[in-house]
Amino acid sequence: MSAGPVTGGSGEEDHPGPEDGEEHLVRPLPEPVRARVVEYGSDVLGGMRPSDLPPVLRRVARFEPRRRARLAGPQIAAQLETDPGFRGLVAARVEQVWPELAEGMRSGVVPPAADPVTVAACAYLLRPRGWAEVIENVHLELDRRYSAKEVDEAAEALESVRRELEEARRGHQTDLERQRTTIVEQRTEIAELRRKVHHERQRAKNATAEAEQALVEFRERRGETEGRINGLEVENRRLRSRLADAEAQVENSRRAVRAGRNADEARLRVLLDVLVDASHGLRRELALPTGLDSPADLVAEAHEEQRRVSLGGLPDDDPGLLDRLLTVPRVHLLVDGYNVTKTGYGNLPLADQRNRLLTSLEGLASRTKAEITCVFDGADVDTPPLTPSRRVRLLFSAPGETADEVIVRLVRAEPPGRPIAVVTSDKEIVQAVREVGARAVPSLIFLRRLD
Repeated sequence: MSAGPVTGGSGEEDHPGPEDGEEHLVRPLPEPVRARVVEYGSDVLGGMRPSDLPPVLRRVARFEPRRRARLAGPQIAAQLETDPGFRGLVAARVEQVWPELAEGMRSGVVPPAADPVTVAACAYLLRPRGWAEVIENVHLELDRRYSAKEVDEAAEALESVRRELEEARRGHQTDLERQRTTIVEQRTEIAELRRKVHHERQRAKNATAEAEQALVEFRERRGETEGRINGLEVENRRLRSRLADAEAQVENSRRAVRAGRNADEARLRVLLDVLVDASHGLRRELALPTGLDSPADLVAEAHEEQRRVSLGGLPDDDPGLLDRLLTVPRVHLLVDGYNVTKTGYGNLPLADQRNRLLTSLEGLASRTKAEITCVFDGADVDTPPLTPSRRVRLLFSAPGETADEVIVRLVRAEPPGRPIAVVTSDKEIVQAVREVGARAVPSLIFLRRLD
């Protein structure tokens, strides 16, 4: 790198360009030397007066040294190359830091133990006689070190590759032995499989022969069976013909019997008609009434028409109400199905509610021998199920009709004097059945009795 005309650090004095005898670098500074020179220049910038700062470096002078070196490294290097004044300030700072090294270089003696990068940086800044040669020697030394480092790294890489190759060789040998063992095992397994295949083929061949023999026997037996079936069909037709003849004879006999019976019945009917006409004539002659009733019978009949058997005596919330009602002879127990199930276990599906209630009613009917009728609304049932038991009568309301109406109709259909109890908590049903003489039982009392 050659030096051209430079401007002083203050910018007020011009320096002449290099003379023909001035030393020049053969090639650019080594990168470590350039970085060290930039570092020295960055340190010096922080202590310079603003008026002495080179114009291009004034912007970065207030930064910290490392930041100045990172952001303005090329500008500092160029200023050191072209500005002898700025380079002189940096050289003076180097002389303060490395006085022995600077003195030795001026006298032509370089300490052998000195750092080559430091020596080259001082030579570049101080520029004693032979400084270009010193930098070139340092350049060669750094190249030699870099080459030696590359050689060492290459040797280490080669050794690492050799180790990996050896490990791969050992792994390959292990894999090869394992593969050989596997091949031997697979050959043994293949031989065993071949033996089994041969055995299975033989078995399949024998099974095929047996199947063919069984097919031949089946065909022979089928022929025999078909012959027997034909014979049986002929015998069946003969027997049917004989049966038809026997049925015809029986029918002829029945006709003859019916003819004789009809003649006897006709004679008997004529005789009865004569007797009936004679009795009617006698009744008309005597002017007798058509029926005979005692006065007591007439009073009892009128009394029964006006009252039913009384089921009162206990309040509706009495736990013993249902037990007392079930002891009444020929009592009819009507159950409002959904009113009871939704009071006791309304969280179940409707089908499960019905099944549970009917099971309980069946047990109650078997214990008390009472007549029990359970009525459900039929709106949610497409096809009402059959009665699950002969002990309990199961009814579903028809379309357009409610279970309440069915219950009231059942109560009114009972003859006078029949004791009737209706299990429901529906106030409308309770009022309707009480008007016709039936007793209402709350659903909760009924559920407690079932439990």
